[in-house]
Amino acid sequence: MAALQFAPDAEAIGFPTFAQAFTATVSGDCTHACLPVENSLAGSINHTYDLLTDSVLHVVSEQIVRVRHSLLARPGTTLEQVQRVYSHTQALEQCRGFLARHGYEAVVDFDTAGAAKVLSENGGEGKAAIASTAAATHYGLDVLAEGIEDLEFNFTRFFVLAQDEARPSPGPRKSSLIIATKHRPGDLVECLRQFPENGVNMTKLESRPRRDKPWSYLFYIDIDGDVAEPNVAAAMTGIMRKAAFVKFLGSYPAAPEKM
Repeated sequence: MAALQFAPDAEAIGFPTFAQAFTATVSGDCTHACLPVENSLAGSINHTYDLLTDSVLHVVSEQIVRVRHSLLARPGTTLEQVQRVYSHTQALEQCRGFLARHGYEAVVDFDTAGAAKVLSENGGEGKAAIASTAAATHYGLDVLAEGIEDLEFNFTRFFVLAQDEARPSPGPRKSSLIIATKHRPGDLVECLRQFPENGVNMTKLESRPRRDKPWSYLFYIDIDGDVAEPNVAAAMTGIMRKAAFVKFLGSYPAAPEKM
């Protein structure tokens, strides 16, 4: 859904892992990769951020998708017949109230659409899946209930990645980068201070452990603005002078806020 929101006429291809989607885009088998980076309820998708650290791909767009969960079953199954519900752990958690009210057993599966696919192929009596209505249409399943998530404020943010940087475009822009600092008092503060001193708004700050140095951390940062803007460029220059490591992920059009 996020990929086609970015490019409605494109062919969307699924991969078993995030790493394979990265590899397919780097090799040229795909023009873009579209991967989740955070959910408004569950927080950041750390695997994507870890892959971004080593990747040569650039962030060229962000897409925000409203998450609406539905209960799916094979044709002829009723709500009363359902006993076990399969889905991704986050989907099950986000529908915990619905599952409890109906007395269903939650069973963790690899992902939402994957649970729907398996159900369509091997679903037995008493089984259902939590996924989107689009998955129901694709796999020939019935929708037993829609909008079963416990909270309405449920959105997932995606990065669209490509080999080439995003072209300049009108409208609001955002930029993303990764930094590391030395283990000295105030080093992180000195880096982050570059944003307010240059009138740049920081919208996200996330820390992740470095995989090559125990007890050291990388900081993932999102800001408003494009690196081509003088104040953003000045902030970036200041950070590069003070940080131990800087990786610029890209400037890209900001997604419209969906509320």
